[in-house]
Amino acid sequence: MNKRQKLIPLNKLNLTDRFLFEEVMEDPLAHQEALGIILGRDVPLLQRNETEKGLRISPEARSVRLDIFSMDEDRAVYNTEMQKQRRADLSRRSRYYQSLVDISLLEPGIPDYSQLNESYLIMITPFDLFGCGKYRYTFRAVCEEEPECILEDGATRIFLNTRGTNDDEVSQELVEFLHYVEHTTDEAAEHAGSERIRRIHNRVRKVRNSEEVGVKYMQAWEEKYYEKEEARKEGLKEGRAEGRAEGRKEERIDLVKKKLEKGKSVEEIAEALEETEEAIQELIKELGH
Repeated sequence: MNKRQKLIPLNKLNLTDRFLFEEVMEDPLAHQEALGIILGRDVPLLQRNETEKGLRISPEARSVRLDIFSMDEDRAVYNTEMQKQRRADLSRRSRYYQSLVDISLLEPGIPDYSQLNESYLIMITPFDLFGCGKYRYTFRAVCEEEPECILEDGATRIFLNTRGTNDDEVSQELVEFLHYVEHTTDEAAEHAGSERIRRIHNRVRKVRNSEEVGVKYMQAWEEKYYEKEEARKEGLKEGRAEGRAEGRKEERIDLVKKKLEKGKSVEEIAEALEETEEAIQELIKELGH
């Protein structure tokens, strides 16, 4: 099959596709509109977003790449992630992401943790991670003994589900936005009553019509394709090597068996096969002797 048949055209991508999401939300105004819809308030972002922001606390620790990272005029930070594939570790992944963001915010030597920024981690998914039918799940630390007592640590995690069913519990604008995220079409934007969604769609159209972005998309796709091909070929090589090694081992075991039947000692078999006595003992164990 021609590999290009698997390439989805740029103008057919939805915002659930990470490439389009990052290209659109790299524009602070588009990200600002999205955050305004999600949080239900104006979010005056500074005029700079970071896409694929890398974070690592040490060379040995696992690094992460954040989809969109922004800061507003009050120094609150927003990490907005698009997660198209369902994974079992998303809750704990959000914990790790937020902890790395926190570590990156305080400069060495600052003793006052009250200077730690307000932090929002927002994960958008085209599935219901928690199975309660909600469009939005907002998590802040609360006291088990006193649920009204909230730990005011400034950290908020929000999971958005494009397929929620609780329309009467959230704003119509959020419902329309989440539908638009999964179905990023001219029709969805036109039928939305939200001017903010239409302004986001204007950015989407600019991205889709950009020759520069089109080239970038092709390059990104081909890079991923060749990475997968290399991984597949490497896997085949390893499989063949393992098969050959297993075949050689079976031959050795067969030879050991024949020599044992002839009454040869472990020392004699080791000398004949140019192996150590320990290696021959291991082969004999596999024979069940």
